[in-house]
Amino acid sequence: MCDRDGSFYRNLSRRGFLGRGAGAAAAIALPAHLAALLAPSPAAAATTTLKATHGSGFCNMGIFLAKERELTKADGVELDFVVTPSNTEITTMFGAGLVDMSMIPYSNFMTLYDAGAPVRIVAGGGVEGCIIVAREGINSAADLKGKTFGTFQADTLEVLPYDYLKKAGMSFRDVEVKYLDTSPELAQAFMAGALDAICHIEPYASQCVMGRKGAKVLSNGTDVYGKGYSDCVLAVRTPLLKSNPAAVKAVIKALFVAQSQAEADKAAALRDTVGKYYKTSMEAAIDASAKQPIVVDQRDQTSFIIARGASMQELGYVKKAPDAGAFDWSLLEAVIAENKSLYAGLKLKAA
Repeated sequence: MCDRDGSFYRNLSRRGFLGRGAGAAAAIALPAHLAALLAPSPAAAATTTLKATHGSGFCNMGIFLAKERELTKADGVELDFVVTPSNTEITTMFGAGLVDMSMIPYSNFMTLYDAGAPVRIVAGGGVEGCIIVAREGINSAADLKGKTFGTFQADTLEVLPYDYLKKAGMSFRDVEVKYLDTSPELAQAFMAGALDAICHIEPYASQCVMGRKGAKVLSNGTDVYGKGYSDCVLAVRTPLLKSNPAAVKAVIKALFVAQSQAEADKAAALRDTVGKYYKTSMEAAIDASAKQPIVVDQRDQTSFIIARGASMQELGYVKKAPDAGAFDWSLLEAVIAENKSLYAGLKLKAA
């Protein structure tokens, strides 16, 4: 299955993805539309400004709240988001060293680490929330045979359906995979009837269930991975870890504060993020809000992430699974030690 699926996927532009993503760890000629996103912020003064990319799911809520509520400013750090046109360009910009950090699916991180990019996972973003949604009449993995399936390349939203089908004795050869570029685009394609099934993140998965009559959830990932599985992580370039660890600690601390605030008042967190960051209705966001919580301390997910490297190998994205060297939990542990009451009050954490 490994070689067969890998060969199959290279015919579906996997090489093109790697060229734009992991290959961007080397010097690249940046497209003009991305270069324009990197203009210095006029607000950058005495504070340290860190450029960051992010995704679009609830696993990013912590960093969204840190930005919106300026949770890093007390420690002399300002977050400057670089919003990219597509999911692939998140990986491209981070791998090329054009931003300092990224809230990124662990799978996309693997492509960069495997290519030799100087990047490390330093904290978590969110857990669970990867959802396989299917149209009416599809009730099991077997029913997906021959059907169209939408997802993103090298994303956790590709790894879950791959593992889901594999558990059922199937493979990606049994479905017609369609790759899309953005979360709203994937959701709209499903709700419009252009796709039979998708794997999506929250809150878009809930939006899809609500937005297409008869749609249902086939898997929320826990049936494949168990509860609390990692989805996205905070990854940082190693030169920044060495040159300004205090700035990285400020961001990790802000994520802990954001998690604490969201756990205490989810409604306020949704008001601050739905519309600006989540292109979905408040109704869908409220329904989805408990399905993908913020979890910054994901030290207990180290083995899970490493194990997913086998699927990424079989898919043809990496030559080998990541090792323990892909993680640097030292700054997270320092933040915990310096903010014991904050950490003790969190509902979800590794320890």
